[in-house]
Amino acid sequence: MTVARCLTIATSVSGGGAGIQADLKAFAAAGCHGMSAIVALTAQSTVGVRAIHELPAHFITAQLDAVTEDIGVDAAKTGMLFSAPIIEAVAEWLAPTRFPLVVDPVMVASSGARLLREDAISTLVHLLFPRATVITPNLPEAEALTGHRGSRRELAERLHEMGAPAVLVTGGHGDQAVDHLFDGREHHEIPMVRHRVPATHGAGCTHSATLCARLALGDDLLGAARTAARVAADAVAHGLVEIGRGDGPVNVLHRAFRPPASPTAAPDPLTE
Repeated sequence: MTVARCLTIATSVSGGGAGIQADLKAFAAAGCHGMSAIVALTAQSTVGVRAIHELPAHFITAQLDAVTEDIGVDAAKTGMLFSAPIIEAVAEWLAPTRFPLVVDPVMVASSGARLLREDAISTLVHLLFPRATVITPNLPEAEALTGHRGSRRELAERLHEMGAPAVLVTGGHGDQAVDHLFDGREHHEIPMVRHRVPATHGAGCTHSATLCARLALGDDLLGAARTAARVAADAVAHGLVEIGRGDGPVNVLHRAFRPPASPTAAPDPLTE
């Protein structure tokens, strides 16, 4: 294949800022063909989540079978999975596969809404962590998953002990702006730029989707993590602060955005 094929197994976000919508934008920005298997739907905007609707397991599996049997997958990621039955269906389908898998343990929305049921946490840990190539919790998620407060290094080691082959604790929260990668043998700190822009909705999705895309393109884990940190920070820096009344969406496709031409402007040679 000349185009890498990336699959997101996650939830639709109606406001377009996070979830599969953010994942597909990040795949496109990385030069990959993006596919999706939607596990749930949210009625969600920049200010909150109004409702969540789960899709039945047989339909989730049907989506996964459809895209893989026809198109194939070079790497995949999971995002918001919401419930134990969804996680069980996804884990069963993933069990015989061998492509790289990024597990983003999405637990709480930037608006504060819970996106993973309390009774689904152990299912996520026991069924999906061992299958992952890497998991990508942010600092609050890493603390919630381990039940421990500590440094990113300590949290990464604990999550590895819980079954994740590699752990990338992202640096968007806390005092230090640094991603911490533990590959099971070595620790790597990846400095990142933290932009004080009120448009971070979808930053975590963009980070994990970019990581997935770079693995699909053949990068090693450390190289993919470095690129993901840079791309996610850049997407925040160019975030769409004017969109919505809450925290605006990140903008990973900002280079494709062009302001509308003035009626009196000279013709654009690229479009004329």
